Amino acid sequence: MSARDIVVLLPLIIVAAVSIGVLFIRRNAPAAVVTLIGFLAALAATFAAWPLAPRQIGGLLVFDRFVFFGISLVLAASVFVTASSWAYLRGHADGRGEYYFLLLLASLGSAVLAAAAHFATFFLGLELLSVSLYTLIAWRRERGAGAEAGIKYLVLAGATSAFLLFGMALLYAVSGSMDIGRIAAGAAGGTSPAEAIMAAVGLGMILVGLGFKLAVVPFHLWAPDVYDGAPAPVAGYIATVSKGAVAVLLVRLFIPAGAESFIAPSGASTAFPWTFTIIAGASMFVGNLLALREDNVKRILAYSSISHLGYLLVAFMAGGTQAVQAVSFYLVTYFATTLVAFAVVAALSTPDHEADHIEHYNGLAARSPWLTGVFTASLLSLAGLPLTAGFVGKFIIMKAGAGAQLWALIIILAVNGTISIFYYLRIVSAMFRGKAAAAPASTRQPVAVALVLAVLTLIVVTLGVYPQPMLSFISLFAPVGQ
Repeated sequence: MSARDIVVLLPLIIVAAVSIGVLFIRRNAPAAVVTLIGFLAALAATFAAWPLAPRQIGGLLVFDRFVFFGISLVLAASVFVTASSWAYLRGHADGRGEYYFLLLLASLGSAVLAAAAHFATFFLGLELLSVSLYTLIAWRRERGAGAEAGIKYLVLAGATSAFLLFGMALLYAVSGSMDIGRIAAGAAGGTSPAEAIMAAVGLGMILVGLGFKLAVVPFHLWAPDVYDGAPAPVAGYIATVSKGAVAVLLVRLFIPAGAESFIAPSGASTAFPWTFTIIAGASMFVGNLLALREDNVKRILAYSSISHLGYLLVAFMAGGTQAVQAVSFYLVTYFATTLVAFAVVAALSTPDHEADHIEHYNGLAARSPWLTGVFTASLLSLAGLPLTAGFVGKFIIMKAGAGAQLWALIIILAVNGTISIFYYLRIVSAMFRGKAAAAPASTRQPVAVALVLAVLTLIVVTLGVYPQPMLSFISLFAPVGQ
């Protein structure tokens, strides 16, 4: 390896090194500080390494500008989750370094997954992420719902790993290669109809595994139970970082450099676009309609996450450079708004009480106008209302879809955006009416949490009013393979 290779790998090396160091720290606050410093150092190293792109490391990892964008997004979100976790774990007997060790490993797995150029690193990154999440989800052992959620995620993730490995084996049997770039270029199609079918089945099995990670329909059933049982910061991490890394990989797999449209594998040019179209439409409807029936805020956000991944697939289906930029911008807006929502839930939770029902937010406006304003901005952005980042994100997705003439998906998106307003406004309405919850947490928050909420809310509002700087920034990173 050359010195340039080391510089490119430096963000991953920093995260891995800090994870080992933090394992020996037994107290919550020092472990959180070391983890924050590690993530910030890795984020700085990412921007330092960006001028060296594109660069491939040993045929296993590829670092182009879009990969660096994905890694920087993962690291930035991890910074906010770490700060929120520190406040959440105060007072917990199990608030030790192991939590941050697992958080660092999960972020390392997400970064490896985003940069994977070979099935070996693809599977390694995915499993490193999944295995870390098993324990993080069940971290609060005193809550039966947490242990149940961890077991559900363990069983289902194990089953989807089997699908992934079988799919990889089929693609290798046809192509003789485990290089993701060749698969993305359609080189796994084979020379005979039987080989083409085998390649399509193999890629379909891989998409089952990725669909589970994205929690899109019909692989969504685990999401509400896991979000409900997991600690609030971990639920926010699952909703953003783990899904963002998979989204980056999907774009690299199906929209390689120079592609003007959605790329389907050889022998499956008709089936795969239709498959993604059905998944996108079903995810939007199922996520929003099921959220209408919920009174649990974390489960509402879980169903909301399902619908938002459906929105994201509309841009993904459009293909081309415009689609890559639309996906990138929407990931930024989705990360910011979702992290705000879960940070507020974490801020209002205590070691003995999780603020997970709408009634827990009754009268919050009278007790804490600050948290109410922050949560309201986040919910309105998730609903896609004007002057928020969510509105601009949905507009850019619809523009990309219109360019590809995906009219049916655009109509479905517009209809579901309207449906979602109802259940988001239910939470907003609860904060401005009724008496205060019987067992609320203190609304006075540590400086770190207040700073996290302020920065994320500023991003949500600024992107809704003046998105051009972020769009210009994304244009530097978005071209895949460059």
